[in-house]
Amino acid sequence: MNAPPERLDGTVDPKLLEILVCPVTKGPLEFDSSRQELISRSAKLAYPIRDGIPIMLPEEARKIE
Repeated sequence: MNAPPERLDGTVDPKLLEILVCPVTKGPLEFDSSRQELISRSAKLAYPIRDGIPIMLPEEARKIE
């Protein structure tokens, strides 16, 4: 078996980012490495990433301007 490619702590797998969408708008997400969040500009929400796992629940998201 091949081992998965190593990635730095605090990053998101680019393939995961390609398939994840905002649960509210179904729109694209951007990764904010400084805050460890996935940003949905259309919904104005920031979804937290905890222990490398995106928490894609609207009630857990932070509202952004």
